[in-house]
Amino acid sequence: MSNSATRLITLIMLLQRRPNQKAGDLAEALGVSVRSLHRYIPLLEEMGIPVYSERGPAGGFSLVRGYKMPPLVFTPAEAVSVALGARLVGEVWGPLYAEAAQGALAKLDNVLPDEQRREVDWAMQSLIATGVNKAAVGPLAPHLETLRTALRQCRRVRMVHHGRGRAGVSDRSFDVYALVHGYGWWYAVGYCHLRHEVRSFRVDRIVSVSLGDETYSIPDDFDVHTVMAFEKAAQANLHVRMRFLPFGADVARYNRSYWQSFEEQLDGSIIVTYSAPDHIWASTTALSYGPLVVVEEPRELADMLREQAREILGNYER
Repeated sequence: MSNSATRLITLIMLLQRRPNQKAGDLAEALGVSVRSLHRYIPLLEEMGIPVYSERGPAGGFSLVRGYKMPPLVFTPAEAVSVALGARLVGEVWGPLYAEAAQGALAKLDNVLPDEQRREVDWAMQSLIATGVNKAAVGPLAPHLETLRTALRQCRRVRMVHHGRGRAGVSDRSFDVYALVHGYGWWYAVGYCHLRHEVRSFRVDRIVSVSLGDETYSIPDDFDVHTVMAFEKAAQANLHVRMRFLPFGADVARYNRSYWQSFEEQLDGSIIVTYSAPDHIWASTTALSYGPLVVVEEPRELADMLREQAREILGNYER
């Protein structure tokens, strides 16, 4: 479908959404000049789309009252985007949206013209997203369902949460602002009344959560991406310098996107740096490469790995 055809469909949607729209506003939304916009109006009339205009400060272009554009007018690429998106949502969010995603795909297949259906069938067989970090959502589904309901209705929850590296649990009131899936984990982001600040909590560390009767409003300036980026940066406060020995250099190169810096040495080894939230996390990363690496900094991490290596050896000797 040409750009002009796409713009015509978009123009119909804009007019259907709100009557009496100025030519300048419509042209800006379409990314065209006002002159081009005036050329599109007669084309709509030739297609049988009833458009009329009113002069004056409150006037503008409108569709005849009661006119509705036929549903699901997709280009092949748009139909593929909807289908692939529905499949990914069903896989990532599990029971929360799996049934809805399957239903959406069935309806899409039922109403699409043959050309779009063939394109979708090809894409579902050929365009595969694999390696997406996702954990088993089944055990977390009740908590996610409660949090989603709280978010949709803006109702405060009572939550018992087990913090990372802590022996105990904390009981707190929480206003859910967003649910986030990232790197195989689910997070509830919102205002914590215990700490009096916006924070994120891993859903798998929630012991229990229940809906309350109090309601809240999400601040207009809340940006979930900013919150998650800040917390990720704040957690990565341990900076590690690690050497890949020459016989492990290819592994370092293969995982180059993981490292903050990457320096090839004359002896064939490679020195990399990365950041981690704590020593345990950093030691897990280093141990995953076994004898291919030696941690050079910080010294505390090198000592920890030395002790862990002794324990591992002891386990096998026993």
